[in-house]
Amino acid sequence: MAKIYTALGLMSGTSMDGIDASIIKSDGENTFETVFDQYYRYDEKLYRELIDIRDKINSFKDLKNNKILIDSLEKKITLFHAEICEEIIQKQSFEVDLIGLHGQTIFHNADKKVSIQLGDGNLLSKILKKKIIYNFRKNDLLNGGQGAPLAPIFHQLLVKKNKIKLPVGILNIGGIANITIINSEDSNNLKSYDIGPGNCLLDEWIRKHSKARYDKNGELAKVGTTNKIILNQAIDNFNNTLISFDVKDFDLNFVRGLSLEDGLSTLTDFTTFIICDLIIKELNLIEDNVLKILVCGGGRKNLLLFDKIKEKLPNNIKVNLIDDYKIDGDFVESQAFAYLAIRSYLKKPISFPQTTNVKMPCTGGVLVENY
Repeated sequence: MAKIYTALGLMSGTSMDGIDASIIKSDGENTFETVFDQYYRYDEKLYRELIDIRDKINSFKDLKNNKILIDSLEKKITLFHAEICEEIIQKQSFEVDLIGLHGQTIFHNADKKVSIQLGDGNLLSKILKKKIIYNFRKNDLLNGGQGAPLAPIFHQLLVKKNKIKLPVGILNIGGIANITIINSEDSNNLKSYDIGPGNCLLDEWIRKHSKARYDKNGELAKVGTTNKIILNQAIDNFNNTLISFDVKDFDLNFVRGLSLEDGLSTLTDFTTFIICDLIIKELNLIEDNVLKILVCGGGRKNLLLFDKIKEKLPNNIKVNLIDDYKIDGDFVESQAFAYLAIRSYLKKPISFPQTTNVKMPCTGGVLVENY
């Protein structure tokens, strides 16, 4: 019987609002059990510092020019991770074998083979006296992949465990929207890619025009009016040929000059169109021309965006919250990185040619035992 490992997964998304933490027990292959999920919010100061540093970094050169600031912020982020990990581990009656540290992404450029996540695995290992696995994207990038998305192998296991009928698409709406198409139980048949903006344009617009971090339930967008001319031009100009995106691949220039509410309405319709257009194209490649979409991630809580996606898709695409299947849509990614940590430790592949465009199935992650 395969050994069962206990792993703590830590995920910080592009919304930069905090950390999702999950503990799972798994063999790194066919089984997993979730035993802990919790969200830890960044305080306002740390949140603002992260937003500010991301705004300053538009190129590899900017990473070098801001190195002192980045190093200082990475230490703060790492200490925050260490604090919550100590709190989590002390509450458990069992030993945590591995910690999967995603870190906080501040720059991603697959063409340059660079993906920077703040989080010092060495320091975290030294503080916690635990095996840390981090830098999950590096090996994929070095082997010709895009470094993202990395959760598909876990999405497949999630669907299998919950006996959800195939074909299924897992639509994760974070700062970036990505999708995994699962047609079979063969991991080599997995298909995944980033679609385009999820929450990132909406969140950036509201940050620039108010003191809020996001548009709760899409309520402000709901009272706005979409500028159809601007929307159609933005759709025509959108380049969706990339497999992985950084939030810097999108900008707000096309809605400049609109009111807070009209800007949000236009951006919501833009995001809806990009997501739905790709899903419809994917449907045309599926044999029975029927597809079930399960939505996870913070963007599913934007009720206006979720409803617009449902309305825009044809009847043969059924859209549900992943929560409808008794799966907590807030913690799919943090559970995924706990699972990926186990697979990495066992040197099993975590990315595949059809998920990241890597040349061959590829493991990833750097193991640190600094104690």
